[in-house]
Amino acid sequence: MTLDQLKLGQQARITCLHGDGPLTQRLMALGLLEGTRVSMLRRALGGDPLEIDVMGYALSLRKAEAKQIDIELT
Repeated sequence: MTLDQLKLGQQARITCLHGDGPLTQRLMALGLLEGTRVSMLRRALGGDPLEIDVMGYALSLRKAEAKQIDIELT
């Protein structure tokens, strides 16, 4: 399952980030690391962007970015 598939209010743990370019480095710098817990806060109309809670702060991501992050529900 990927982060873009998480439903409102659901919580998950990051299992893997795909890619090795600057985007992946940016996501990791923002706290999206393997083992980090996240929860879905809200989605914009049309589903893009989405807002997640990660380490106590709200982070907005594009749907394409969220598709690169594998998760497992907690």
